[in-house]
Amino acid sequence: MTPDILLILFILAAAVVLLVFEWIPMEVTALLALGAVALTGLVPPAEALSGFSSPAVVTVWAVFILSGGLTQTGVANIIGKVVLKMAGRREPVMIAVIMASAGVMSALMNNVAVAALMLPVVMDIARQTDTAPSRLLMPLAYGSLLGGLTTQIGTPPNILVTEALRDASLPPFSFFDFTPVGLVIMAAGIAFMVFVGRHLLPDRNPARETSAAGGGDWKQAYALQDRLFHIRIAPDSPLVGKSLAQSRIGSALALNVIGITREDQTLVAPGAAERIQAGDLLTVEGHLAEMRSVQNWRLLSVEPETVDIEALYSDGVQTARVRLGSDSPLAGKSLNVIGFRAAYKANVLAIRRGKTVFRTGLQDIPLEVEDDLLVAGRRQDLEVLASAPGTKAFGEVDPRELTEVYGLQKRLLVMQVPFDSALVGSTLKETRLGAALGSHILGILRKEGPVIMPEPFEKLKAGDRLLVEGRPSDLDLLRGLEQLQIDPEKRPDLEEMMTRHYGVVEAILSPHSPLAGKTLRQLNFREKYGVNVLAVWREGAAIYENLRDAELRFGDALLVFGPGGKLRMLGQEPDFIVLTETAQERPRLEKAKLSVLIMAGVILPVVFGWVPIYIAAVVGAALMVLSGSLTMEEAYRHIEWKAVFLIAGMLPLGVALDSTGAAWLIAEAVVGLAGPFGPVSVMAALVALTFLSTCFIPTAALVVLMAPIVMNTALDLGLSQHSLLMAIAMAASASFTTPIAHPANILVMGPGGYRFVDYLKVGGLLTLVVFAVIVLVLPFFWPLARGV
Repeated sequence: MTPDILLILFILAAAVVLLVFEWIPMEVTALLALGAVALTGLVPPAEALSGFSSPAVVTVWAVFILSGGLTQTGVANIIGKVVLKMAGRREPVMIAVIMASAGVMSALMNNVAVAALMLPVVMDIARQTDTAPSRLLMPLAYGSLLGGLTTQIGTPPNILVTEALRDASLPPFSFFDFTPVGLVIMAAGIAFMVFVGRHLLPDRNPARETSAAGGGDWKQAYALQDRLFHIRIAPDSPLVGKSLAQSRIGSALALNVIGITREDQTLVAPGAAERIQAGDLLTVEGHLAEMRSVQNWRLLSVEPETVDIEALYSDGVQTARVRLGSDSPLAGKSLNVIGFRAAYKANVLAIRRGKTVFRTGLQDIPLEVEDDLLVAGRRQDLEVLASAPGTKAFGEVDPRELTEVYGLQKRLLVMQVPFDSALVGSTLKETRLGAALGSHILGILRKEGPVIMPEPFEKLKAGDRLLVEGRPSDLDLLRGLEQLQIDPEKRPDLEEMMTRHYGVVEAILSPHSPLAGKTLRQLNFREKYGVNVLAVWREGAAIYENLRDAELRFGDALLVFGPGGKLRMLGQEPDFIVLTETAQERPRLEKAKLSVLIMAGVILPVVFGWVPIYIAAVVGAALMVLSGSLTMEEAYRHIEWKAVFLIAGMLPLGVALDSTGAAWLIAEAVVGLAGPFGPVSVMAALVALTFLSTCFIPTAALVVLMAPIVMNTALDLGLSQHSLLMAIAMAASASFTTPIAHPANILVMGPGGYRFVDYLKVGGLLTLVVFAVIVLVLPFFWPLARGV
């Protein structure tokens, strides 16, 4: 074993570990692998970058744009609705038709796009036929994956193995070479789901969209009725005249105000700027325990004397001034949206804008260019902040300036926790005191020493003195929240609040959305979209608590309540898919025929061998934009950039595996283990390894790594490289066993109410079916013996 082989195997192992555990983004792992093989001399620098101009990479992004053109013009919707009308009301027929129609469309379109487009259609069919979505959505995802096996452009693995043959100076696969085996696998998969798989599907209905035009059982599914109640605003309440945002009812009490009744009229889904009036009856969604918890605040005593703020800061905790430059990514965002404390591990004590100094309510003030932020934090964290992009100026601040320049001494409150307080033992996060005052707890003064910048999970002790930045008026607000009274007369009914102008829908993140990992608070969701999120369905259970600060995930289903016009606007947002057709963005139906002609113009020259697939796809993508089938912005959005960077970055690793002899070494091991049992056993071993790896490694990266190993194995045993490459392409694309194995699986997880085990049960058995078909059927169409 040469040093080069040892080096490339080490790089390969490190890349696989990073891809499996995702400690860093997968695209970054691919780029690091590219850099590693170039810097170590395993691949020449120019060749290391050649992945970005590879025909495979070009074909992949061009096909994404072609698929986007068909999506934006409504071609898939037209086909889907026509075909699904034939499904009737019998579950076996519905499953077969859904899977077949998704499969046919996935032959020419990106399978994730097909699943996303058909999702609202299938949800509507589930409602109309009184069928649980969980009975139909997993077949939809699996049908879209099976259909991708049938053509050269149906899925990236097919494109990659085609280019692997071309790079090896072998005849590449043609457009329909995958069709015979792919169709048999798709037919077997549909038959399995109809006769066996559907009996293993759960019968769950996490939430059904409803409106005034039609009822639904979303209320029972989410158990919302138990979370709805009224609270009354007293005539002398300090909250009178405050907006809902200023009242902090939502942030401090985790209550969702979904209606305000005054003078016998109900304002449904009020905006954050709506002013509270005396005698208002608020219809809220939340937990009664949160209302009762505010009673604990009454026992907090405010000390009259001030605290020496200069004495709080030691060598460990420093104060500094940060000025935002014109290129600062923080400009235009509030501290809440940025998540400043979590991102930079520092507290903002004040914001200076020209001659004006803001000392309270800082969390919701949009930052501007040239703002000076007075921050406090540990020296090492402030040094990171100093080097952050967009920081124009940075300098340490003497503690004396805190009082002399910024006047913080006058804005500090000290609140003592009594020895008999129910707050003792609670964490700062659980008390919600910071949210009620619109500020962080700056410190905790204790006998054993002050705790500066306490973490949210710091537990309170008896006698603690909490240092809070605020004003006496903030205490009035706190008392106003304490005085809120639950109105016991009548439980509210959400359906009674809905007219033809209001409704409840489910929405999920679109596959290309950049919002995953962001919170509703950071997105300013309510203010931006004018609707309320009542609950989030995640991994088979509804989440109600701390929705504002819960990070959104792919597969989450958001139960959204609001005006019909706002719900339709949400449906037009590219980052969300609203699970009802009536709220979807209207496609450019007038361009549908033109987009189909362009797609035909791409396929026919490739089928007849006149033009390479990558040239035809690029020209077709350009024509889609020129024809107005989709805009350039939409084209960029439809490209799965993660897949593009992943493939381009991993291709040099595959080249290095081949050129160093590492692929040959691994192939020798495969031959040694499976070779004595015959060619079919070798193919079965490679297919099984590929199936297993799809659970952890992205399919595109997996095929790039497997291709040189498979080709060396075929050469060593005298087998057909075409047969083995097609086998691993089919196996890599059949990602059924886990929700994270493919984005299409994640897409249906929330709306279907699926759990991880559901994919293991149904997808695991379907994988065995596909494995058997590949091993038994593929050799008939693509003989394993070379030259046959």
